[in-house]
Amino acid sequence: MSAGKRALLLAIPLIAVAIGGGFYVPPSGMSSSWSSTDSELALESLPKLPGWANTDLPDFSQYSDTTERKAAFFSFLYPRIVLANSRVLLERHYLDSLADKSELTDEEQQWLDNQAERLRVDAETGSARQLTLLRKRLDVIPPSLIMAQAANESAWGTSRFATEGNNLFGQWCFTKGCGLVPTARGEDATHEVASFTSPYRSVRAYIQNLNRHPTYQQLRELRHSDRNDNEALSGLELAGGLLGYSERGEDYVEEIRSMIRYNNLEFYDDDFREVIRDQSPDHLVQLASSSPETALLPGQNGADDIPAEG
Repeated sequence: MSAGKRALLLAIPLIAVAIGGGFYVPPSGMSSSWSSTDSELALESLPKLPGWANTDLPDFSQYSDTTERKAAFFSFLYPRIVLANSRVLLERHYLDSLADKSELTDEEQQWLDNQAERLRVDAETGSARQLTLLRKRLDVIPPSLIMAQAANESAWGTSRFATEGNNLFGQWCFTKGCGLVPTARGEDATHEVASFTSPYRSVRAYIQNLNRHPTYQQLRELRHSDRNDNEALSGLELAGGLLGYSERGEDYVEEIRSMIRYNNLEFYDDDFREVIRDQSPDHLVQLASSSPETALLPGQNGADDIPAEG
């Protein structure tokens, strides 16, 4: 699909879907497996990722018109955000199902331990404290915030770290060879800018970073408060929890908020709320494995309209 046609899809009216219920339960005999050194959690219990999640970043430098470049960037990024967030919601639903059980199986306890290690939660397995802390950390990030930071940190997908390492957010890693060495890195520094096999995995790792790093506890508290008050999650509000993302502090926060406002990115928050209005397991599984990617563009997300890659 051409960039022009993809951009036109952004203007299609939103489609509301019915509210559903129930919990997602991983198939019997399947558990989560991951490496603590891996930036992307590999969850065998989730639906298979669609093939397009593995595609590289397009060449956004080919667009001479700024508006066209932005439209192409956002229409590429948004389906990957929906994909990543829907998979987080499936994990969250499974967590909720375990909270209602009086006794957990060994497999369920192992799943909780894996999540606790990944999200840096220190509490007794299966305890009310562990479940509460995991629920605060296992949650989505509003699309507007992801899009504004991706645009800011990657120079609209044209930075060296984006084009060579599929890294849209400037995420660091600390193992030699894990990424790209910054040209301005100090002699005593050892960090690299992480490389990812695809932009999708950069998005997933970014969400994980905000969900577990102590620096972003304020963001998680703001999100948790909104959840408790049944308030819609807002990128403009949660940006206030990014004071530690840049040494620029409050100036960085205001820059991200300005990008959200100027580019009308709250539109994507509104669309995503419609997309997940139906949080039944079947609908979330469809979102979490949807193919083609254009099925996740704004206005394309009716519960019965999303083919899954089988």
